[in-house]
Amino acid sequence: MSDTLHTRHEPEPARLPRRVAALVYDVMLLGALLFMFTLAVFIVRGGRAVAPGTLWFQLCLAALIVLFFTWFWVHGGQTLGMRAWGLRVVGADGRPIGWRAALARFAAGVLAALPAGLGLWWAAFDRDRRAWHDRLSGTRLVYEPRRVSGAEETRSP
Repeated sequence: MSDTLHTRHEPEPARLPRRVAALVYDVMLLGALLFMFTLAVFIVRGGRAVAPGTLWFQLCLAALIVLFFTWFWVHGGQTLGMRAWGLRVVGADGRPIGWRAALARFAAGVLAALPAGLGLWWAAFDRDRRAWHDRLSGTRLVYEPRRVSGAEETRSP
């Protein structure tokens, strides 16, 4: 057997437009989730609104945001937006990430977004297409093109 059969295919680093598209998709889904949570709280409170600045409510919203991203990254490496755009977060070694790396990635992502998103846009100029939060958390975002099954190949013109 030749050596080429034993070489592992290295996934392509995610390009910035795909990253942005996946993030926009996820932000829309997250907005819907936060709306539904807020509606549920409103109903449970008998139609009374939560006063602005209420700490428990703000902490619940923050926890939902953190859990939205980290849970998906730990369970399959993809948020729904990432899945739609063929992206997956992996560790530096290419393997799935755990909770520690997911939480580090999220925290680093917040830092990367703070200076007008500079840490996110950095991926456009980085030789490995990694944003600040990729580097700070030891993770990578890779593009995984959708696999076409044999049945789909025979139907294609």
